[in-house]
Amino acid sequence: MNIQTVPTKGNLMTTKKSLQLAKVGFDLLDKKRNILVREMMTLIDRATEIQNKIDITYSNAYMALQRANITLGICDELSQIIPEDDSLKLSYRSVMGVEIPILTSDDSKEVTSLPYALNSTDIMFDEAYKRFHEVKILTVELAEIENSVYRLADSIKKTQKRANALKNIMIPKFEATVKFITEALEEKEREEFSRLKIIKKQKS
Repeated sequence: MNIQTVPTKGNLMTTKKSLQLAKVGFDLLDKKRNILVREMMTLIDRATEIQNKIDITYSNAYMALQRANITLGICDELSQIIPEDDSLKLSYRSVMGVEIPILTSDDSKEVTSLPYALNSTDIMFDEAYKRFHEVKILTVELAEIENSVYRLADSIKKTQKRANALKNIMIPKFEATVKFITEALEEKEREEFSRLKIIKKQKS
């Protein structure tokens, strides 16, 4: 509907309804954007915290591995004993219609058993294994969060774009049309009143 809409009462009612819907749509999109932004900011803080933990844990793990290499020799053969982890599972949860990934693993955060014979290693190798295991768990969590942040940021951008279109284009357009039709109808009523007044005067 544009400013050249035929100024009738029917079109005025239709335009007012469209204007009301546009305003409700804008309010809903604005609330959605605010919720998504809050969710994203929480995840960003968590991602920063996990990244710091990963950096520290990686550093400790490599130091322990260096010590194990010194006491046991190069641990290349021992590393082949460590089983490949294929237990990662992906599911989703919805935040205001945005699909957020959930990554889960069969591995617990704490090492409950070691996949190698203790008589073939030493405490330094055990420490390195535990630290790298911790890094793996943290990396899974970080991957989940970073992907979630990306999806939320993309949705926020699209939501903001739609909200801006309603606020800056559609709502002003409907308001201008309502004003145009209202003024045209009022002018028409004044003309009709004047015409009737003249006819009445001529008859008297």
